[in-house]
Amino acid sequence: MPDAPLPHPGVRFPPPFLFAGGFVVGLLLHRVVPLPLVPGGPTPLSAWLGWALVALGLVVGAWAMATFVGARTAIFPHHPATEVVRSGPYRYSRNPMYVALGLVYAGLSLWLDRLWPLLVLPVVYVLLVALVVRREERYLAGAFGEDYDAYRRRVRRWL
Repeated sequence: MPDAPLPHPGVRFPPPFLFAGGFVVGLLLHRVVPLPLVPGGPTPLSAWLGWALVALGLVVGAWAMATFVGARTAIFPHHPATEVVRSGPYRYSRNPMYVALGLVYAGLSLWLDRLWPLLVLPVVYVLLVALVVRREERYLAGAFGEDYDAYRRRVRRWL
């Protein structure tokens, strides 16, 4: 007898906590060994680029959440999904909310002129894949079968 589909992905914490934790670790490392992004301090261009990335991340994140709300499916990974969402930013990325969080994170690093958080960001994404994305994908494959598999073949995980 095949295993019953999981009732939800089994993620027990909000994924933004990984990004917040990684950023805090980066700031703490900066206090120990300061590593500015721009020699001589931030420039108007780096500050502008930082804010632009933050704004882009907020727009992408809001678009992704609004798309989920419009589809009447769960935004939070500890609730069951009702469908595979393929519209909005989900046409381009299977994880636009996590892409959005990375854009905000990178933008804040630029704006604050801190290299350490950017050096920690790949670790955040490795943890995100190991602790969240794999669980979400396993759940969606079990819940939606070939429908999700076809979507996964057509749309990249990130961009």
